[in-house]
Amino acid sequence: MAFTLRSAAPISEADLAVNPLLGVGLKIVSALAFTFMSAGIKWVGTDYPTGEIVFFRSAFALVPLAVWLSWRGDLFRAARTGDLKGHVLRGLIGSCGMFAGFISLAYLPLSDSVVIGYAAPLITVVLAAVILRERIRIYRWSAVAVGFVGVVIMVWPKLGLDSPSPGGATAIGVGFALLGACCSAGATIQVRRLMERETTAALVLYFTLLTTTLGAATFVLGWRMPNTADFSLLVLIGILGGIGQILMTQSYRYADASLIAPFDYTTMIWAFLIGWFVFGQLPSAAVLAGGGIVAGSGVFVIWREHRLGLDRVRQRETSSQRPT
Repeated sequence: MAFTLRSAAPISEADLAVNPLLGVGLKIVSALAFTFMSAGIKWVGTDYPTGEIVFFRSAFALVPLAVWLSWRGDLFRAARTGDLKGHVLRGLIGSCGMFAGFISLAYLPLSDSVVIGYAAPLITVVLAAVILRERIRIYRWSAVAVGFVGVVIMVWPKLGLDSPSPGGATAIGVGFALLGACCSAGATIQVRRLMERETTAALVLYFTLLTTTLGAATFVLGWRMPNTADFSLLVLIGILGGIGQILMTQSYRYADASLIAPFDYTTMIWAFLIGWFVFGQLPSAAVLAGGGIVAGSGVFVIWREHRLGLDRVRQRETSSQRPT
């Protein structure tokens, strides 16, 4: 699970105009890193407890994150916070999403789990209206409604409701994938609140520390000692997660979010290719059709957010130019 965060350092208009193609490239590579991370989790997901995998994913993500924060001069500044409770709440919601997403990978093909996660931005719109009291106009509500139709198209065949004995492992995977999407949306809402007064460095650091702690706490429930090959893969999973986070954050330094964010859907391509060549799994026609609908709805929501943002800027500029 990845969250869209803005950079802690000020981003000037010159920075944004430097190289938008670099921003897009960083976003695509970050999506690839996260997809390889998910593939690694799927590879070991049935052999090790989920809490143990969460621990390795978070603990070793701290390595590239610490290097990056040190290079930026933000390592010690990242520990400064005026809202520790807010970070803990975000961490708990995000950790639940991480656990749920990892469990879903054990029950579903890689591409299916990834695509069902695309429901998160749609759920975020609903939560923004309910929790943040944001005004959502008919255009975005329509996109959300169409997106949820796509979700139903994806998951309905996997629930087995038309069979004499509905449910099963696939239905469990779908349930956890949807739970992960809901938690991701909830964490995004909390991130929006925290970003008003907290830096990206603090958001990344505290979330990673909390998920590491929660993963380690599951040791009492029983862990399995990994062999050398699996240990190396678990470490790589964590490092890929940290690198993906860094690349994603840096991508927003070079282009506007409305240009960058839609490229998050390239994970569908990577998940399809890795699932095919590594696991011999192909997405069903329902997943492809529903995923396309959900992705299209998500892109429309992003575009609409961008337009509304421009309108708000124009209104502020017009108000400031009026004589008092």
